[in-house]
Amino acid sequence: MATPNQDHKGQRVLVVDDEEDICDIVRLQLEEHGFIVQVAHNGLEGWQKLERQLPDAVILDVMLPGLSGIDFCKKLKGKYDIPVLMISARSEETDAVVGLEVGADDYIRKPFSPRELLARLRAVMRRKNQKEVVEILTTGRIQIDTTAHRATVDGNPIDLTPLEYDLLRLFLENPDVAFSRDRLLDRVWGRTVYVSDRTIDVNMKRLREKLGPEKFRIETVRGVGYRFNGKPE
Repeated sequence: MATPNQDHKGQRVLVVDDEEDICDIVRLQLEEHGFIVQVAHNGLEGWQKLERQLPDAVILDVMLPGLSGIDFCKKLKGKYDIPVLMISARSEETDAVVGLEVGADDYIRKPFSPRELLARLRAVMRRKNQKEVVEILTTGRIQIDTTAHRATVDGNPIDLTPLEYDLLRLFLENPDVAFSRDRLLDRVWGRTVYVSDRTIDVNMKRLREKLGPEKFRIETVRGVGYRFNGKPE
């Protein structure tokens, strides 16, 4: 019996494809090379799994029920820097062009060999690692490691949802800038999602609570929205 290749041990890949046979083949190939694989059979299920635990890469079918692969990729690239390898049974060049235009890192057509898929996946992940630069954002006792997607206060990790993390990062990157609710909606949630002012306020309240004694740093600007005080006393 062959020993599995562990070059990618611990790296997570999300496979989103409505063909169960394809998912089984891809899962087997990737797990033999040390990847941890999650599978979803429609776009909405795939997005829920992605938000629950961010993968290191996504293998994404173009034609998906619920949320198309094109829309999935566009939404993903608007929020996260995660490599995407798109696959499709369709032969039209338009699929490849549109997929790449919305941010896909590479494109492969069905039917494909498992070895080719693995090679292309490794290539897009390698390019991501080569261009990745560790960036640490620090203001007083609050720090964000953008590579690890981790936030700390006084060196202690704080458990943030993806939305709370995106809000905190936006504020640390723009200290003393007042953001209206509309601008927060555009920068964090995106215009394709309906979000009420109440939802924004609830997320801001939770973020303040998680920051603990430093919560006063996020100030309410009357008639405008919110501002991060980058000059604590």
